[in-house]
Amino acid sequence: MFSQTITNYWKSQFLTGDIIYNDKIFTLTINHELSEDSRVMVLENTDGQVLAVLTPEMADKLDLSKGQEMSELIFRQKLNEAGVILHGADCLFYFSEAEMNVLLQESLEGTVRPLTEQDGAIFSEFESSASEQDLDDAYVELDHWAVFGSFEQDRLVSAASMYPWEEDVQIADLGVLTLSPFRGKGHARKVVRSICKYAYEQGYEPQYRCQLDNEASTFLAKAAGLTLFGKWDVVSPNCTVGKSE
Repeated sequence: MFSQTITNYWKSQFLTGDIIYNDKIFTLTINHELSEDSRVMVLENTDGQVLAVLTPEMADKLDLSKGQEMSELIFRQKLNEAGVILHGADCLFYFSEAEMNVLLQESLEGTVRPLTEQDGAIFSEFESSASEQDLDDAYVELDHWAVFGSFEQDRLVSAASMYPWEEDVQIADLGVLTLSPFRGKGHARKVVRSICKYAYEQGYEPQYRCQLDNEASTFLAKAAGLTLFGKWDVVSPNCTVGKSE
C-alpha cells in the first residue's frame, strides 16, 4: 500500500541490529545506531503487530537479553519499573500509492498558494490570530522548507509547512493550522493536499503526524486522503534514564 521509501525507513529503524525476541505479535530489537533522543521507540502497525527498539545501554538498564520470555506487556512493565517515560504515541499517516497518483493529477486550488519570506506581514497577522497552544501544536513556520497557505477574501486563514524529517531520508514532516473561525470549510484539506503534491514533485514523501487523542487532526488526515500507517512512540525528552552523562 505504501511506498518503499516509507516501509524501508521504518524497517531500518526497528529491524536493524540484534533481534532478541520475535513472535507473530511482538518484536524487540537492539539497535546500536539509535540516537539518544530515540533510545527507546515503539511502533504499533495497523495489523496489530508491535515493534520495539532500544539502544544496548537501555537494554542493559532493563536487563534484557535473548532467550527471555517477552511480550509487549512485559516490555512496557520493564520500562515502567526502570522509570522510562515515553512521550505519548503519534498517529503516522501517509498517502497510499493509489492516493498519491490521484493527488499528482490534481490542480492547485485557486485560494491556495506557496508562501515566501515576502509574506512575512501576512503570516505575522495569521500567527497573532491563533492561540499559543494551536501554534505550539501545529508547528507551522514561514522559514520551513515548504509553506503553503489558503486565503479567504485576501486573508490567510490556513497554513501548512514542511521540513525534511531526517538527513538523507526523503520524508517531509508537515504541520497545519487553521484559524478557529475558518475551520470546517475545507481550507485545511486543500492546503494539506497542495503542500503534499509539492513535496512529491520535489522527491519527498509527505508525513502527517498527530496525537492519538486529536480527533480533529485525525479526521483531517483522512479527509485529505492519507491512510494510517501506525502509532509511533518514543522516549520522552524529559526522561533522564539511559541518557549520556
